Amino acid sequence: MTSYNAANERMKRQYFAYLGEALGHSDQTIDAVAKAIARFEEYTEWRDFKRFHIEQAKDFKLSLADQHGRRSGEPLSKATLYATLTALKRFFHWLAGQPGYKSRISYSDAEYFNLSTKETRIAKATRPARVPTLEQIRHVIRTMPATTDIERRDRALIAFTILTGARDGATASFKLRHIDIEQGQIDHDAREVNSKFSKSFVTTFFPVGDDIRAVVAEWVAYLRTDKLWGLDDPLFPATKVAVGDNLRFGAAGLDRKHWSNSGPIRTIFREAFTAAGLPYFNSHSFRKTLALLAGQECKTPEQYKAWAQNLGHEDVLTTFRSYGDVNSYRQTEIMRSFASPAPSTAG
Repeated sequence: MTSYNAANERMKRQYFAYLGEALGHSDQTIDAVAKAIARFEEYTEWRDFKRFHIEQAKDFKLSLADQHGRRSGEPLSKATLYATLTALKRFFHWLAGQPGYKSRISYSDAEYFNLSTKETRIAKATRPARVPTLEQIRHVIRTMPATTDIERRDRALIAFTILTGARDGATASFKLRHIDIEQGQIDHDAREVNSKFSKSFVTTFFPVGDDIRAVVAEWVAYLRTDKLWGLDDPLFPATKVAVGDNLRFGAAGLDRKHWSNSGPIRTIFREAFTAAGLPYFNSHSFRKTLALLAGQECKTPEQYKAWAQNLGHEDVLTTFRSYGDVNSYRQTEIMRSFASPAPSTAG
C-alpha cells in the first residue's frame, strides 16, 4: 500500500513555505502542522487532496476521538483534537484558494473540521499552572553541589534562570559578551541569541536576592578569570564527552561550545529538583514565578509595564494573561480581606 502522494507533497511544500515565509511561523509550529496533515493523509490512505469531501472530515473527527497517545496510551485530549483539527481546517481553507483546487474544495468545506462548541470550550479551558515559589527555587540552588565544573555550571544555570527569566532557547545560546554583572543586565541580541520571535531586548536582573545574583556572578568570574574564557565563549557551555578509563563514553568537564538545543537544560532542571526532594518544574515555570512576584513588587502601572518589558513582553497584558494567574489560595485570601473592616482613621 502506498504511503505517499506526489501531488499532495507538492501542495504541502507550498503551504509550509507560506506558513514560514509569509506568516513567519517557526519550524516547531510548521512541524506540528505537518504532523496533523500526516494524520489525516494516513486516515484517507493518501488520497489526493483534490478528492477531498466533507464526509472525510466528519469521519476523521470520529476516528481521531478514538485514538490514543503513543506514549501515554490514554485517549487524545480535547486540546490535542482541537489543535490537530484547527491545523487541518486552516490548511484546507488555504487549499480552497489554490489553482486546480478552487473548483473542487469550497472554503466552507474546511469548517467541517470544527469540534462542537462544547468540545471547543473544554479544549480551550485553562488549568491553574504549577508554579514554583521563590523559596523552593532558592532551596534547590542551596542544595546543589558545586565542586566540579559541571556542578558549578548547573547551579549557576538554575540561579541565572530565576535572575533573568530567560527562556531555555536563549540561555543555550548566550555568550559571555551578553552578560554584564556590574550593570546587572543580560542582552538578548537576536543576531546571536535565540530569542523568541528573534526580538532583541535587554533584561535587568530581577530582584530575587543577592544570594542568587552572587551564584551567577561567581560563575561568570570563574569562566573569565580561572578558565580564561573570552567574550565569544558560551555562558553555559555544553558537557564534554570522552572515553573514560572504563572504555565508555562519559562526562569529562566543559566543552568550549554551546548546547545544540535546550534538551540538556530540561534534564538539569529535572535532576536538580528531584535531588532537592521537590516536584519537577521546568525552566519556563520560573517566568511564571517572576510574573507572580510582580504582584508583590509593583505598585504603579509604570512599574508593571517595566516588569513586563523585562520579561520580553511588549504588552503588559501578555504577562498577566499568560503568567499572572492568582492561585486559588491567594484568591481566597484576597477575597476574605475585603470583608475585614477597614482600619479607622479617626484621631
